[in-house]
Amino acid sequence: MERIVQTAGRNALGEFAPDFAHYNDDVLFGENWNNRDIDHKTRCIITVVALMSSGITDSSLKYHLENAKKAGVSKKEIAAIITHAAFYVGWPKGWAVFNMAKEVWAENAADDAKAAHADQMVFPIGEPNDAFAKYFIGQSYLAPVSTSQVGVFNVTFEPGCRNNWHIHHADKGGGQILLCVAGRGYYQEWGKEAVELHPGDCINIPVGVKHWHGAAPDSWFSHLAIEVPGENSSNEWMEAVDDSQYGVLK
Repeated sequence: MERIVQTAGRNALGEFAPDFAHYNDDVLFGENWNNRDIDHKTRCIITVVALMSSGITDSSLKYHLENAKKAGVSKKEIAAIITHAAFYVGWPKGWAVFNMAKEVWAENAADDAKAAHADQMVFPIGEPNDAFAKYFIGQSYLAPVSTSQVGVFNVTFEPGCRNNWHIHHADKGGGQILLCVAGRGYYQEWGKEAVELHPGDCINIPVGVKHWHGAAPDSWFSHLAIEVPGENSSNEWMEAVDDSQYGVLK
């Protein structure tokens, strides 16, 4: 873990109370918080409980709740911690801290779902697929697995995300193979019914076939996209899969 550096004391009280600022930044955080006798996550939990027991529910508690979240305290863990402490320090204090914790962990629902999906597979989710975002509805992620010999990429779709209709072209060889690794998704060729996809399913996509693939409306989905070697290979991106087409899927 990187060494904790604090400047809040000097920023707020450097001129008015330089000794207090020194104790806050250099001793409390500089020495105590950097002590390794207990791990950082445990120290964050202890601090939240200490502030809660003292009835402190101002910005300092919010800071330490945010600090606990950054240290890896999950939404389930903080709920259990506050509930347990409330039995000993007071039910009204529990309510007060819960109101603040809900704000801090509010945006974590998507992160929790993403983390749960990542736990289902051995391949990384990767980074937001910004380079191809204009060809997708919704958020997708891309993680290169192999970029030599044969291109292999783990593509992850958030619920409801799908790519546009597109066609793989090549003068010889070419095409794509999809190997599903986590979640639930769909593949559809033009003029045919959509095929539901699950981990272990394999889709072979020949050149010249108009198609799309992506997540189910209520599930994250990941597949390995394997580029079949070919001569003069290219992708032709076409219209989006609109809501009327996608909305009939389960």
